[in-house]
Order: sequence, then structure tokens, then C-alpha cells
Amino acid sequence: MREYNFDIAIIGGSLGGCAAALSACEYGKKVIMTEESLWIGGQLTSQAVPPDENQWIENLCGTESYHRLRQNIRNYYKNHYPLTDEARNIEYLNPGGGFVSPICHEPIVAHEALRQLLLPYISNGLLSIFTDTVPFSARTDGNCIQSVTVKEKLSGDTCEITAEYFLDATDCGDLLPLIGADYVTGSESISQTGEPHALAGAANPKDMQATTWCFAMDYVKDEDFTISKPEDYDFWKNYRADFWVGSLLSFDTCDSRNCKPRRLTVFDEEDSGFLWNYRKILDKKLFRSGFYQSDITSVNWPMNDYWLGNLYDEPEKTVKKHMDGARSLSLSLLYWLQTEAPTHDGKSGYPGFRLRGDVNGTKDGLAMRPYIRESRRIKAEYTILEQDISAEWNPGKKAQRYPDSVGIGAYFIDLHPSTGGRNYIYVPTLPFTIPLGAMIERRFDNLIPSCKNIGTTHITNGAYRLHPVEWNIGETAGWLAAYCMEHKMTPRSIYYSRTKCTDFQNSLIRRNVPLYWDESRM
Repeated sequence: MREYNFDIAIIGGSLGGCAAALSACEYGKKVIMTEESLWIGGQLTSQAVPPDENQWIENLCGTESYHRLRQNIRNYYKNHYPLTDEARNIEYLNPGGGFVSPICHEPIVAHEALRQLLLPYISNGLLSIFTDTVPFSARTDGNCIQSVTVKEKLSGDTCEITAEYFLDATDCGDLLPLIGADYVTGSESISQTGEPHALAGAANPKDMQATTWCFAMDYVKDEDFTISKPEDYDFWKNYRADFWVGSLLSFDTCDSRNCKPRRLTVFDEEDSGFLWNYRKILDKKLFRSGFYQSDITSVNWPMNDYWLGNLYDEPEKTVKKHMDGARSLSLSLLYWLQTEAPTHDGKSGYPGFRLRGDVNGTKDGLAMRPYIRESRRIKAEYTILEQDISAEWNPGKKAQRYPDSVGIGAYFIDLHPSTGGRNYIYVPTLPFTIPLGAMIERRFDNLIPSCKNIGTTHITNGAYRLHPVEWNIGETAGWLAAYCMEHKMTPRSIYYSRTKCTDFQNSLIRRNVPLYWDESRM
């Protein structure tokens, strides 16, 4: 078996993993990053989710490197696509025009933009990236991870990676069970956390947010791109959940903010509509006339949220069943849209909906990987609670101001229907910070969580799981590992020393990582 030694091993090429790799390499450390998919970037790329961001993202929120990524995306369109002159001169270009973010775009462009950030460090030998590779086993000694063995999925070849620090940047926290770490999944109870929206009864480790297998599509009115009827189509067409308003394959859904019935539309009389514009990733009017037949949208809608089971901590056969089920639901949604969905002009079906797997890097039309909203979470030195960030619990005040803040974020608590049979949970929040304590695992000294696996609860994960926050977590994790190596410290020793913590925070400030909100500009 081959053996590799690095300063820092990042297991998982999620969005947070990419940020960690960039910051650690910029510190000068030798880094390896492994990734299960063929693409790095996680929810932004292989999961086909354009960034969920906040109203301050352009000028008050986000690290300098996150803004470099966003600018890379905009520049890619300006340098390589036939934009109109007017569009090319828009400073804050939104290539997709979707309203979920001021910078919706195709996943394939996000992947190129990430590669551009990392390529200099691949070129100079500091960064190695192994894609199509999963963690297989690990060796530990007391409170230290000694090595992680990874396996290439296609060939089955394995190699052992040793490093001074290991960062878990997988979307499901896959390193945690391999090393025997204690971790949390699912929903805590009120008796555990005191959170108003936690479970009233016992905790339920199996109660997790739905996953979604996204897909991209465009619309060519006079063509017929109807796919073959999915094998499970009749099941999904007739499926009912007790907490839902009716059939899942319907425009009648639940409002995510109050769970009341709501009817959505794809199109209206002007070939536009809520669902079409929600996560639209290419706006044809921004490009040379006639270059595109249609806009392109990414389908991450209420109707393809899959909540029948979980994708980890289950037997392999069960995981495969739910992976297949999530794919089947998305394909069934598309088939329903093409054949039976009531149209805005009184007919049935939009056969002109066409899968666009090319923008997702796939042949089958779906994203490479399912969108994972909820990961295994470390048992941390500090756990972020709903009371820390809820606007209701802090009326007229600020969110909890952590003295050990290592970044900032803003998003409401947004929980999708869960595998435990709960509907949406929506909680308004205040702009918040990221405490270092939530990144310190209680047992291992050389393990750092780097994406959605920090010390949140089921509830607060709903605010900390979005793109800018995950990037900030990953960037801080990579910098923290490099800083600890350089100064011969551990993350825990920094957390428990006010002086050391302040010095580390100052190094983040010099890196242009904002630690607190500038409320005078809000």
C-alpha cells in the first residue's frame, strides 16, 4: 500500500474543504485533499446548489478569499462568455438572475473558479487533490489521529495518509466514526439544549433534514424532451406525508416560514415564475441575442426534498435504498412536470423541459451528489444554541457575541422537512459570529471540523450550513491547523488561553477574515 505524508490532510473536498486547502497552502503548508466526487466544491458544485447568501454579502459579510471566489465566477463569465456589453459592465453581475443569491451561476463555472484559486498551489507542489476517493479506515493513538487510509472508488486502490493535522471536510462528517470520535446526529431534545424548537420528548438521532438530489433544466417550448417514466413514478405520484398539504408531486406545498398551504408556479404568462426564477443559474437575456435557447434553472424545490430516510449511519443496503430513492424522486418530479403538471395556460405538462446534465458534469442530468443539509456534528467545547442567535430571544439586541469569534455569518434558521416527520422550522435570527469553541472537538487534539460538522445543534445547523459560513469555517480550520504547526500549539490550547486566542484572532484579521459585524454600516 502506498504511503503519503503531508503537513495537513483534508478529508473531503466540500466547499469548506476547498477554503481550508487554500488558507493552509497560503500559510505555506503541504496539503492533501481527498474528495468522494469527481468535482471539488460540495454544495456549490457537485451538489448543484447556487449560493444561499444574505443581504450584506457584497460589502459587509464574507472573508476576502470568499469574495475572490465570487469575483472569479463573475470574471469567468466576463472573460469567456458572450455577454452583452451592458451585462459585461455590471459590477455585481448575477449570471443566472436567480433571486436566492446575487451571484447565481452554473456549477461547472463554480468548479472552474475554485480550481483557479487552488491551481497555483497544485503547480508549486504544496497541494495534492485526490478525487473519486473516500476515507476507508484510520489509526489513532490516544487523543491523536496517526493516519487515514483512503480508497479510490473506481480502482479500489488504497493509500495511507499521515499528517500532523486532519481536517474533516466531508459533507456527512465521515471521518468521525472512522476515528471513534463521539458525535451527534439528528435532533436534540428541549431537556438537553433548552431550545424552543428542539424536540419536546426524547432526542432522536435519526431525525435529520431532508436531502435533495438537484438537477438543472432549461425549457424549449416547441420540443419534447420527455424522459422515460421512472420505475417508482406511481409511488411518488400517490405519496402523501401526514405533515404535508397533499401530494408531493404538486404545486400545492407548505410555506417554509409558517407551514401553511401555499401554491407555487413554475411559469406565468411571461414564461417566468417563482420556481423558475428561484435558483435560475443562467439568464439568457444577459448574453448575445440567440446564443441561448432558454434560461437554465437548478431544481432544488419543495417537491424533491427526500425525507424517507438518511444517507449515513445506516447499513450500506439502506443507504443505497435512500440514495436511489432521492434520485427517483427527482426524476419523477421531472417526469410529472413534463407530462402531468398543470400549466399556466390551462394545459398539462411541459415536455420542453430538458435535463442539462452538462452544466452539472454528468451524463444522466442529475447533480453528481445529493445535497446534504445536515452532517454528523462533533461534540464540541462549545455548542451553538438557538438562544444564541434567535431574534426572538434577543429582541432589539445583538446575537451572542463570542469572545473567541473566528468569523461571521447571517442566515435565518431554515430547517427543511425531516426524516422524523417534522415540517419546516423557520426562526428569524440576528447576524451572528462563529465561535472557535464550536470547532474544538472534545477528545482529539489534531482533528478540526471544516464544514457543516462543527458544534451546532439540529436547530442552529439550519443557519450555519450555508455557503459563506461553511467557507469561513473551512478557511479558519485550514489557517488554524497551519498556525498551530507554526507556533507548536494545539487548537485546544488556543481556545483555553485568552492571550493565545487573541493572537490567533489577530492573524485572521490580518488575513481579512472579519470577526465581528460592523453594525455602523448595517
